[in-house]
Amino acid sequence: MSLEARAMDSVFKALADPTRRLLLDRLREHNGQTLRELCERLNMARQSATQHLDILERANLVTVVRRGRERLHYLNPTPIHEIEERWISGFDKAIGDIKYAMTEVPTYVYVTYIRASAEQVWQALTDADLTARYWGHANVSDWRPGSTWEHRRADGSGVIDVVGRVIKAEPPTRLVITFDDEAPREPSIVTFLVEPHQDIVRLTVTHENLPDQETLTGISQGWPAVLANLKSLLETGEILPQAPWDMNSTHA
Repeated sequence: MSLEARAMDSVFKALADPTRRLLLDRLREHNGQTLRELCERLNMARQSATQHLDILERANLVTVVRRGRERLHYLNPTPIHEIEERWISGFDKAIGDIKYAMTEVPTYVYVTYIRASAEQVWQALTDADLTARYWGHANVSDWRPGSTWEHRRADGSGVIDVVGRVIKAEPPTRLVITFDDEAPREPSIVTFLVEPHQDIVRLTVTHENLPDQETLTGISQGWPAVLANLKSLLETGEILPQAPWDMNSTHA
């Protein structure tokens, strides 16, 4: 059995248990909960909840993000997206329902695994020339805490679509920045967490302080496309043959 098949089996086995499905439902209603909060909402013993969450995390359905001494649990849409692509892509209504369900959260979290070193991933996130290749925008900054950064189009126009500020930079494992599109609201916050393990890294992108459902829907399409292009560049030396974000319009 291939690695992909084993990973998919673990997803279906995790979803087969009604208690684990209930945990996912509670995270869908309110993402980013601590273990204590989940236990309180489900009237479940801490040990039982921990066992179920461990299974969901191993199946990549739940991602744990450390915030100080707390461990916050987030839904990871990637396995559900893969199920959608493989078995449900012909049913437009079903796809719409799943996408709506997966975006009904105030914070977006996406996880991908890349065959690269932490230093290579950090460079891909902060080097203007590399971001221009896989993102279509050059991310320009000195990446020091307190400095500004610009999301500058790579088409030669010099147009800056997004600006922000570097909140935290801990190379090569953590980068926290604000996203400010100059709308009259507080900027959102993006955290890149790079966790190395032997020859691979786990890259977790957390996008917080989102203003509305429309923005959440947009980034739920944009981040997977950008990160797929980044992954391809680091693993093969080339970006994907077609811009993945173009599929959002052609397959709408």
